[in-house]
Amino acid sequence: MLERAFSRLLPLIVSAVLCVPGWAAQPLRIGTNVWPGYEPLYLAAEREHWKEDLGVRLVEYPSATEVLRSFRNRALEAAALTLDEVLTLREGGLPLKVVAVLDVSAGGDVILAKPRFENLQQLVGHRIGVESSALGAYVLTRALEINDLQLEQIQVVHLDISAQERAFVNDKVDAVVTFDPTKTLLLNRGAREVFSSREIPGEVVDVLVVHADVLHGERGRLEQVVAGWFRALDHMQQEPQAAAEFTARRLQLSPSEVLASYQGLEFPGAAANMRLFATELPQTLQRLQETLIDNGLLHRPQPTDALLDPQLLPGT
Repeated sequence: MLERAFSRLLPLIVSAVLCVPGWAAQPLRIGTNVWPGYEPLYLAAEREHWKEDLGVRLVEYPSATEVLRSFRNRALEAAALTLDEVLTLREGGLPLKVVAVLDVSAGGDVILAKPRFENLQQLVGHRIGVESSALGAYVLTRALEINDLQLEQIQVVHLDISAQERAFVNDKVDAVVTFDPTKTLLLNRGAREVFSSREIPGEVVDVLVVHADVLHGERGRLEQVVAGWFRALDHMQQEPQAAAEFTARRLQLSPSEVLASYQGLEFPGAAANMRLFATELPQTLQRLQETLIDNGLLHRPQPTDALLDPQLLPGT
């Protein structure tokens, strides 16, 4: 008798709980790897640029490979990824949407070599560590292409970003495709930059991506996340030293090193995001897809226009 009564009451209890303001059925999980370009997300959480009870949980992984795996397996509702990584997920049949441009790398992604190597050509026959399932594979491919080299002319060592510093210092590799904070740590140890994303302007773009069904069902929370991102960018401009000190603690760099790392990044604001979605991003996606196919990193072309959805941007 009691069991039947409880079974009738249970839907009412669940409905009442769901109606409590600020209660979320599950956290909105956003995955990132360690990278200065994603730090405004953590700054937004620290400065409470979105409501504390919003139910957003930032999940930081040691490498982009792990972010990709978790997003693909639905352990994340959203993720910070590069456009080439988005195209890789899309080829696997994953319905997803790019909802904001976070940053554009203009020197932040590099190939660093031992001091004895003066340029990329001198690395022919030598070992280059790269996180081959993520952005690193694209940067290495473009670097070789620009320098008229073939992949077969180097020794590729598959190496997650979290293992790069140790491998470099212990002479397990002669060079690495990397980014901050590893970039600064290795430069401080005497590494030499032989290639950077400055040589491929506009090609390394970090974006916020969400599962298509999550965008439909979680628009309210996602709008607050995107708005919080832009407020964090404003804070970085208004109080750069305070923002750098927060990020320095997280990345285990000095505030001056954090500020220096941002010299290799561009952070488009809300208005710039709208322009990018309307003009440059469709062309960038098409160009990236062609390059990835030409170099065997993708197998077949896919429509790219449907990937872009700017509905969460302020003013849309």
